[in-house]
Amino acid sequence: MHEITPEEGICALNYVRSIITQTLCAQKKETPSLSEVFLEKRGVFVTLTKQGQLRGCIGFPEPVLQLKTALHDAALAAALQDPRFPPVTCQECADISIEITILTKPELVTIAPHMRPSIIQIGTHGLIIRGHGRSGLLLPQVATEWNFNQTEFLEQTCQKAGLPKNSWLMEDVSLYTFSGQIFSEHTTQSKPEH
Repeated sequence: MHEITPEEGICALNYVRSIITQTLCAQKKETPSLSEVFLEKRGVFVTLTKQGQLRGCIGFPEPVLQLKTALHDAALAAALQDPRFPPVTCQECADISIEITILTKPELVTIAPHMRPSIIQIGTHGLIIRGHGRSGLLLPQVATEWNFNQTEFLEQTCQKAGLPKNSWLMEDVSLYTFSGQIFSEHTTQSKPEH
């Protein structure tokens, strides 16, 4: 799976912005034309912030949808369906900043649980914890934004899953790593994370 170019990243940001504006403000906005890479199946997360504070974040960890569809669905879900926040309003649109993380396919970590911190690269890896009927995901940028070490990153991912923070040590709890390319309206540049 090849990387998205900086130009394609900017196109993805413009596409997400147009979807959110059209839906929330009932405005017809020209949708940017998308290259063939947007037909590939990719995992993606759309993160919305307002004045530096999280306002919504939803996505698809696995490459189950074409990138175009995944961006569309994640954008609307982040704006309207994140259960942690009320829906974004049209009046807020101008104050919302968009960040997109395009993911690699998650890979199962197969080493002994107590060794798991040793393979995590802070700033490169995102984590998924699955076990006991629960699942939690943290994007690569979370660890650097919060200055987590490897163990803290594992603990926070467990808590995101609703599991006790030391569940990553259990044999019946699975750990997956992935990396992502980040595109943000703050920088409008690609920040590769791998």
